[in-house]
Amino acid sequence: MVRSLWSAATGMHAQQTNLDTIANNLANVNTTGYKTDVAEFKSLLYQNLQTKTTTANGENKPIGSQVGLGVRQSSITSIFRQGSLLESSSDSSFAIEGKGFFQIRTESGEMQYTRNGNFLWATDKLNGADALTLTTSDGLPVMSSAGQKITLPVNRTDGSKLISNQITITGDGEITYPDENNNQQSLGVTIGVHQFQNPAGLYKHDNSLYSVTAASGAALNESTTAGLTRSRVVQGYLEGSNVQVADEMVNMIVAQRAYEMNSKVIQTSDSMMETANNLRR
Repeated sequence: MVRSLWSAATGMHAQQTNLDTIANNLANVNTTGYKTDVAEFKSLLYQNLQTKTTTANGENKPIGSQVGLGVRQSSITSIFRQGSLLESSSDSSFAIEGKGFFQIRTESGEMQYTRNGNFLWATDKLNGADALTLTTSDGLPVMSSAGQKITLPVNRTDGSKLISNQITITGDGEITYPDENNNQQSLGVTIGVHQFQNPAGLYKHDNSLYSVTAASGAALNESTTAGLTRSRVVQGYLEGSNVQVADEMVNMIVAQRAYEMNSKVIQTSDSMMETANNLRR
């Protein structure tokens, strides 16, 4: 009977984590590039209560008697389903259609990855001259396909000035700028887009950033890795969260009911133990 108390307690703990995961999904329903998390469970160890017959020969039973010791959280998996593309008024907003990630360099020099393309053109210096650098809203530089900061000189060879709102990005991530005849010309820089063999294995940070782990595998540069289906970069759009509110509300009700059922098991076990203790009175 004590086993029933502990089994129900593990169920309540698992459902609490499940509810926390669902609440986090709902809290990030409007977070750019956020991916839904799904809680998964597994059973704990099983104990053998009876494996042999009660007859004299004591042969093994065709079906033994086993009882489980409850449940635990096995993983919280991110579902990298494509989110809806939301129009943005910023010319430096980019969405990815496909499996790719933008590459970001943190202050510590680590390379991290994101689906949040809410970028800015920040003022910078290149060889002592004025320049523009593509960064995140936190000022972290976005990497090119060559693994370098995307820094463009403001002073052009024809004597004109580079204007950020005239910079355009092709579907392949190539950065272009109009010439004197208003024809788009490549600036020789491409935004880096990377894929992973197992994106669910990425380590999650805040601000929708991810870092490489052994489970995710190394980052695969789409511009240099053969055999990959290349993603498309869409300028003027941001990828919205892929959280489905209706599904999350249903999952929340299921989690609450499962929590209540485990609570009822504890109450029932307590009542049975109380009845057993009162038998000797």
